[in-house]
Amino acid sequence: MAEEKESTSIPLSQAENGGEDPAKSPPGSPNSSTRKACCFVLQSWVSKKFMTGCVVLFPVAFTFFVTWWFIQFVDGFFSPIYAQLGIDIFGLGFITSLLFVFFVGVFVSSWIGGTVFSLGEWFIKRMPFIRHIYSASKQISAAISPDQNTTAFKEVAIIRHPRVGEYAFGFITSTVTLQRDNEDEELCSVFVPTNHLYIGDIFLVNSEEIIRPNLSIREGIEIIVSGGMTMPQTISPLQRVARQNERIPLNRIA
Repeated sequence: MAEEKESTSIPLSQAENGGEDPAKSPPGSPNSSTRKACCFVLQSWVSKKFMTGCVVLFPVAFTFFVTWWFIQFVDGFFSPIYAQLGIDIFGLGFITSLLFVFFVGVFVSSWIGGTVFSLGEWFIKRMPFIRHIYSASKQISAAISPDQNTTAFKEVAIIRHPRVGEYAFGFITSTVTLQRDNEDEELCSVFVPTNHLYIGDIFLVNSEEIIRPNLSIREGIEIIVSGGMTMPQTISPLQRVARQNERIPLNRIA
């Protein structure tokens, strides 16, 4: 009888839990589910805010890094000269480099400077490998040149390429007249970059089939270099913009 009483006795902790073993009880209690949901929401909120901070700080940090690297790079041209003279002032070489570039621009703009520059350019174009690098870099610099000489990009163009319904950004570089038996056709040489800005294809497109957007050369270069991330939400042809500007005074008079 004593053994039966001992075998049928239930501990007090099990009696309070309804006779179930707490180690074998199901873990899905309301408190644990609420705790997990709160942890998930908090983790999602922290991750989202962290990524937002990265998105905001990345362009700022990248801009400062590139600017600081550029200042140190330009400062390194003339800072060794000042170091030999015993002058150790940070930024003095950078200012000297800017003044040097300015005076080079003034010198090249003169007749003597233009002649010297042409001779140096003629010598560089005779070098086997360097001439290709120089031609590519000159094309980019000529595109953003304030003089807008004959080698610069004329206009930003949008052409139908590679098939109907698809468009490609390009730059009008020159105009050519195609002589035919019936009538002559005016064609525009459109440079369409395929890799960055200095590698691309040249297409001869009828001038009437080219869409000329209201974008400057620099805006077109920014769109291509950024991979389309600086694309404006609305692009209007120049003809449409001109018509809208002509209608504005009439609406105001009415």
